[in-house]
Amino acid sequence: MNTFRDATLAGFYRGRTVLVLGDTGFKGSWLCEWLVSLQADVHGAGLPPRTEPALYEILQLQRRITHQDVDVRDRQRVRRLLREVRPDVVFHLAAQSLVKTSYLQPLATLDTNVIGTANVLAAVHACRYTPESPCAVIVVTSDKCYRNDERGEPFAERDPLGGHDLYSASKAMAELLVAAWRDSFCTPGAGVPAVRLATARAGNVLGGGDWAPDRIAVDAVRALALGDPIAVRNPHARRPWQHVLEPLSGYLALGQRLWTTPGQCESAWNFGPGPGGECTVGELCDAFTTAWGGGNWQARPTANPVTEATVLRLAIDKARAELGWQPTWDFVAMVRHVVDWYRRGVACGHDPTTMIELTQQQIAAFTAERTAVEQVTATAGTAR
Repeated sequence: MNTFRDATLAGFYRGRTVLVLGDTGFKGSWLCEWLVSLQADVHGAGLPPRTEPALYEILQLQRRITHQDVDVRDRQRVRRLLREVRPDVVFHLAAQSLVKTSYLQPLATLDTNVIGTANVLAAVHACRYTPESPCAVIVVTSDKCYRNDERGEPFAERDPLGGHDLYSASKAMAELLVAAWRDSFCTPGAGVPAVRLATARAGNVLGGGDWAPDRIAVDAVRALALGDPIAVRNPHARRPWQHVLEPLSGYLALGQRLWTTPGQCESAWNFGPGPGGECTVGELCDAFTTAWGGGNWQARPTANPVTEATVLRLAIDKARAELGWQPTWDFVAMVRHVVDWYRRGVACGHDPTTMIELTQQQIAAFTAERTAVEQVTATAGTAR
């Protein structure tokens, strides 16, 4: 089994040119902050932040990385960006990421998530990378890309793709597009591929700094801060909850492996929680009120609910076996770190200096605990 090593991440990304598409979003901002700590040459591209406040602005990333305003639907602009930056690694997170919005803006969702992804792939292809100077590309999709039959069984990477809503369908389409593009343009027979292309599917991600609408953590924190009950539209829905640093650690490991070991990792990858991470929305709210030190929640179904799966679970056996990746924080630790970030943000008025330090501290704590997990795993393996 391969073993994930944070020390090798630092060695790999230090000084390497990395492009984060969707850098102004929640996950993109956390990823940029981590890459800055790894001393990468970080370039970001995306639309202006869409929430108030915005994690990207709180972390003052506009001053700490090289950013360009780019809409992935603009084919020529994306092509010019890739030509100018010529990155070693591309993390494509630019997307329309809300299920509800896909009902309100179906064509824009498809245009961004499908055609936008095609524009990125075509722009990388036009850079004419070589096996000696390759490019690793990770396209981030979603755990909702699977055709959910509501059996409750964990979805593995080989399971059928689909979607009952346009958001889920757009992510399935992006997966099919990447696979077809890889087979068409990135598989040079017995040769070494110049562009190494993979997709990543994460569970329901939580973390400080997410203020997007219809996010349970956001609704919970806002209600608790005001002393109000948390309004829950579907308390029995079961999801694979995980801290944002969990899948990001998988993306970083995957980027490194794609670049250093061609021909081994060019496929789809699930990054989900460990045992206990899959629980109901009601149980998540119970954990939030416990970590907050008080509060409660109430079930408040919406008048015209959108179609949502009752159960969603991810199998992470492939990432464990082939990347040596595994979750670090359990469910309780995850909630504790999320609540701590928001509470301290409220207390300091989201002072950038304080919040940058806190975000870096959480990344450092996560890395230290992951290292400890690695050592235990390695010792157990040696004992066997």
